Amino acid sequence: MALKDSRIKSLDTLNIDSVISFILTLQRESGDIPWHTNGKTDPWDLVETIMGLNIGKRFDASYRAFEWLKNIQNPDGSWYSSYINGNPGDRTCETHMAAYISVGLFHTWLMNKDTLLLEKMWLTMEKGIDYAISLQTKGGEIYWAKSPEGEIDPMSLLAGSSSIFMSLKCALAIAGILGKRKISWENSFDNLGKSIRENIHTYNVSKSRFSMYWFYPILSGALTGERAEHRIEKYWHKYVIEGQGVRCVSDQPWVTIAETSEFVLALNGMGQKEKAAIVFSWIQDRMYDDKTYWCGYTYPDMVIWPEEKISWTNAVVLMAADAVYSLTPASGLFSNSSWEGFIYTELVN
Repeated sequence: MALKDSRIKSLDTLNIDSVISFILTLQRESGDIPWHTNGKTDPWDLVETIMGLNIGKRFDASYRAFEWLKNIQNPDGSWYSSYINGNPGDRTCETHMAAYISVGLFHTWLMNKDTLLLEKMWLTMEKGIDYAISLQTKGGEIYWAKSPEGEIDPMSLLAGSSSIFMSLKCALAIAGILGKRKISWENSFDNLGKSIRENIHTYNVSKSRFSMYWFYPILSGALTGERAEHRIEKYWHKYVIEGQGVRCVSDQPWVTIAETSEFVLALNGMGQKEKAAIVFSWIQDRMYDDKTYWCGYTYPDMVIWPEEKISWTNAVVLMAADAVYSLTPASGLFSNSSWEGFIYTELVN
């Protein structure tokens, strides 16, 4: 499919208002936004949902969700892995979930330049980042979680650590905006990046069947240039079904809309804009009659699974659209070129 045709197809089918309206139907009075009706909430995916709301310029809803996160944060800076109706579900405390709030906050600032929000949420973000890097090893990688009993699980996940790399990058940008200096974050960021680039073998390879293991180091900006290009090309056919999208796991015929959209962000971020637009076009008819997107489907039998409409899946479609079409001032959040020349203590332009 030609680039021009793929862009027209995507623009004709994408309906931001429908996606935003759906997400708003899920938001509770507390600000919490579960995965779906009667579903669980997890802090990482809630931040993803916040960024979708930002693209629809529903900052009122975004701010309520941030406030909910602030109110339920654990004293050590972590959050539990899941909540059901506001109550803890899985009491595991994962490092990437603690850190990701910085990405949502920086995305919000790029959208509306609300420095007061950053000041209000600074302590919450600071505690979350500090929790994550408290589990960093001497080699730079970050252990993934503490158990409900408070024991550290000595396993590092490549996707999780890559997410923390992006979180640190955004946290340092926020520190710069507020005129703060966090040397411990700078050191953690540098060591984590070096670990992902030079010691990728130290991460749990059993998770390599998941497509996030493949492209998250690129999505986060930890891998760039030739390294990123080589990684994309080497494993393309392992994870991608041409004309359909990205598999959630390499050994199952299940294409997921969220992973495909995140992969679009990764491609666009590394400068492969035409390819990103084409991949994005593949999923533009994978939607319900109300113009909201499926979670995923099996191929080639085309069975929608699961059938629930997922808040964060729909949100990340909007993030991918923003990256491809430059719809908002935050469209370059995952673009390497947007971060070039960035200095920790300087304001990001």
